[in-house]
Amino acid sequence: MSSSPAIAASTATWRLARLCLATFGAYLAIALPLPVLPVFVRDTMHQANVMVGAVIGVQFVATVLTRGLAGRIADTAGPAKAMRRGCVLLAVSGVTYLAAGLLPGAALGLLIAGRLAAGVGESLLVTGMLAWGIGTVGQPRAGRVMTWVGLAIFASLAVGAPIGVTLADHFGFAAVAVACLLVPLVALALTGSVPATTPVAGARLPLRDVLGRIALPALGLALQGMGFASISAFAVLYFNDQHWSGAALALSAFGGGFVLSRLLLARTLDRFGGARVAMVSMIGECVGLALLAMATTPTLALVGAFVAGMGCSLVFPALGVVVVQRVPPQMRATALGGYAAFQDIAYAITGPVAGIVATHFGYAAIFAMAAASAACGVGVALSLQRRTVVAAAS
Repeated sequence: MSSSPAIAASTATWRLARLCLATFGAYLAIALPLPVLPVFVRDTMHQANVMVGAVIGVQFVATVLTRGLAGRIADTAGPAKAMRRGCVLLAVSGVTYLAAGLLPGAALGLLIAGRLAAGVGESLLVTGMLAWGIGTVGQPRAGRVMTWVGLAIFASLAVGAPIGVTLADHFGFAAVAVACLLVPLVALALTGSVPATTPVAGARLPLRDVLGRIALPALGLALQGMGFASISAFAVLYFNDQHWSGAALALSAFGGGFVLSRLLLARTLDRFGGARVAMVSMIGECVGLALLAMATTPTLALVGAFVAGMGCSLVFPALGVVVVQRVPPQMRATALGGYAAFQDIAYAITGPVAGIVATHFGYAAIFAMAAASAACGVGVALSLQRRTVVAAAS
């Protein structure tokens, strides 16, 4: 009898691992073009920095606008359907990238269409994966699910960036597009052996009530998100502008720091609580972005990106655990979708705003702006921590 729970827990963990592996593969469709698209839009298509930011940012707009839809699909039709539909849409984005490379006259419109498909696909993929994972291992292990999902995503970013650049350098933009088409289909196949979880029955809360419960941690997440958005859209151009080598390694350094922090520090969530971990993490992000902004050598810039990645790492699961605890199970995916949407909003705004900042003040100013945003996030996390202490005392 005592071995059954252990077997059940082991099986659930193995299923979660397979879902995370599928997430890693599907997210490569987002990671591979990240360092390639800015250069393609600016140098091949001869567009301005603002358009570079807009092409990158439109994906996040699409994700923001569909987080609620993704949550409803996961809560009602089941998270498996949401995640699998996300894989299909990410493959569609690869098709449009390929068409953009082959049809220069329509490239801008096709790229925007591809970024929109990728944004909706990401929304369904991540929201579905979070709900599917929590349904598989249970709500008490929600922090583990969010930690592992983030690990899969940023591991994908860490390896996807240099692979994308290598493919573009040796085989052209079309090779990147074909890879973006294939990897989500492989991920889709990986999910086939994982049993789908049943949607939780129960009355649904009005969306405004859900947003009210998650508003403060979601704001903290949004303030944290500017750092990643700045690095993903403009780190390569920053390195090129400074005539530094190793531009693609900036994204790898950020992703590597992110992964290392999750591997070494994930248990701090249970020990110190989400709000406190988020506060310390955003202090680290602020320091890393400041180093990146003030860097005089590529090595120092890479150190800054690495430290920023370590700082960003635990913010999402730390504040996400708070979100999950504040809503009933039948609203879990909707709440997580709304929570993640605040990060997407930060991504969507950061792209074009950072492009304007770069045009007038240079690329380093982008990372100074992101550092200031992270500093504000520290204040939000401190407020959450104080509320947690007051609630515990009462």
